[in-house]
Amino acid sequence: MRLNIIIGGKAGQGINKVSKIVSNVLANYGYFTFNYRDYQSLIRGGHNFNVISISDTLIESHEAIADILVALDERMVEVHKQVLRKEGVMISADQFKDAGRNLNVALAGALIKILGVPMLELENEIKSQFKELSESIVFAKKGFDSQQSLYNLKKLNNKPSILSGSEAVAIGARNSGLDLHISYPMTPATNVMNELAKNQVEDKLMVFQAENEIAVANMALGASFAGAKVMTGTSGGGFDLMGEALSLQGISEIPLTVYLASRPGPGTGVPTYTAQSDLDIALRAGHGEFPRFVLAPGNPVEAIEKTSEALFLAEKFQTLSIILGDKHLAESEFSSVESSAKTPKFKITRKIPGNNIVKASSYEVDEFGNSTESSVLAEKNANARVEKYNQSKKFIEKNFEMIKIHGKKDSKNLIIGWGSTSGAIKDSIKDLDAKFLQVLYMKPLSPQVKKEMEKASKIILVECNVTGQLGRLIREKTGIKIENRFLKYNGRPFCSDELKKLIGGVL
Repeated sequence: MRLNIIIGGKAGQGINKVSKIVSNVLANYGYFTFNYRDYQSLIRGGHNFNVISISDTLIESHEAIADILVALDERMVEVHKQVLRKEGVMISADQFKDAGRNLNVALAGALIKILGVPMLELENEIKSQFKELSESIVFAKKGFDSQQSLYNLKKLNNKPSILSGSEAVAIGARNSGLDLHISYPMTPATNVMNELAKNQVEDKLMVFQAENEIAVANMALGASFAGAKVMTGTSGGGFDLMGEALSLQGISEIPLTVYLASRPGPGTGVPTYTAQSDLDIALRAGHGEFPRFVLAPGNPVEAIEKTSEALFLAEKFQTLSIILGDKHLAESEFSSVESSAKTPKFKITRKIPGNNIVKASSYEVDEFGNSTESSVLAEKNANARVEKYNQSKKFIEKNFEMIKIHGKKDSKNLIIGWGSTSGAIKDSIKDLDAKFLQVLYMKPLSPQVKKEMEKASKIILVECNVTGQLGRLIREKTGIKIENRFLKYNGRPFCSDELKKLIGGVL
């Protein structure tokens, strides 16, 4: 069973609130949901919409077709009416003109009635969210009574929880005992900063907003040098500004973890939309040659795990860890019954100032930490950095999950992708003769990638960027060029139904 609801209108009309209420009601009723948010860079006005997908089995994507439209204004009708199924339903906010601030609960009531969910389920959700209950429940009941039940959903025994990618990154950081998060607000990375700031006193950590990303990265290195577990967060433009500090990390070997949430570029691009176009800079930002790790989770459970792994690896090998996400992962809301316990605990065991004499420099140094221009030492230090990366790669291959295989494990048709696109790929191949290789570590790249490719008779690459950046990385590391590629780069993620047609056409 799968249904898709599109809720749309102007920014400021409560679209997210309706989506949140309905998603929570459905999760409590045992159903899995996926909530995709599409919004413009406007505080008021414009055209925003959410797509809530509902299923009795796990889903991690939305579809282009709609079963129900909820229109908060006329533009919503004009933009989306062509994707409504012939037997689909449209709910107009005009039916509840007297609802005022209770419009969102009235619309939620109308929706759950169409789905066949009892009113009591909505009442329980309203009681958990609103202080002034009587009026809210009156309008929720009015919305509920305005519709006929069409789908008659039965209560299921599943108990899914709902998380966004941003919430998950914050959980992973807290699980690892984060001391300090330094950031400058930039969509879509800001929500991690906000999540960590909510209960920072209770969580025994500090969130600090610096004046720009140059300051952020350098302050993070200073705090890490002093012995703190530190993470920073930004998007592409801010990450560019951090480039020199990343190189400073490479030679000073002060642990640093960066959460990079991608959005379309170049420049400001379309800043509230999504892209997987920053893989190249994650792999190569900063002058000179030095070790780093680049991890790319595809859903909140993976985001919790990979954030913890990134912080652990940065500390263990005193290097740079980059958690690579994007707007689609950061702001979409996933439901899951899977819990993540794979969060490596660790303590800082390196020497820190106060207890020892510790030196850090942007210059090459001798064994005592003094600056040097010796050609012998320059070569020795460069070799040591390479050897450290080789050792860390062996450690990661032994201890952490670098790839995942989904779908039909014995299929000769191989789909390759990464990050937030993995949800649409997994959902699109459920009825196809295909298996999906999800790359979780971009650097180092698992040797299993080449082995899986050599077993396949047909390979398809799926990415949300113009040039197929993962495909280019794979060719660099394996020598194998992927000819079949589906690349989307208009700021919108893949819908699983459109991707199923594309992949099915090639297979």
